[in-house]
Amino acid sequence: MSGSGLTHLGASGEANMVDVGAKAETERTAIAEGAVVMKAETLRMILDGDAKKGDVLGTARIAGIMAAKRTHELIPLCHPLLLTKVSVDIEPDATLPGLRVRALARVTGKTGVEMEALTAASVACLTIYDMAKAADRGMTITGIRVVEKSGGKSGDYRAAEA
Repeated sequence: MSGSGLTHLGASGEANMVDVGAKAETERTAIAEGAVVMKAETLRMILDGDAKKGDVLGTARIAGIMAAKRTHELIPLCHPLLLTKVSVDIEPDATLPGLRVRALARVTGKTGVEMEALTAASVACLTIYDMAKAADRGMTITGIRVVEKSGGKSGDYRAAEA
């Protein structure tokens, strides 16, 4: 590890995959969230099932789950993980207006699943945007963050309320 404290950097600053071989296998869970802010009429269209591309919520949920499983192919230094659970929940929020996405990833392994949860939430939000952009190009994806994680050497984490 370099003097910077970043585990993915070697002594001379080159990028490396962290060696997790000596770490203990523990159950690790991460929850990430994000939101898609849109016009109220766009939210109504999605909830009524009237989007031209089809079932926005169902498609976004599946896209998020699939993305979590492929995180190691998208983020260069992530380890491939044998995920034991991935879930994506999408709830309408009239106060945005828009949709709130919450993704959970779980593994019993030697490294955490924060990146898998973040990838699931991000891709679910991107899918919502893609499927509704014909009706509302001004949608905004916001608030992508880890809200909770447990397991591993660094212990538990819970984000402060946004």
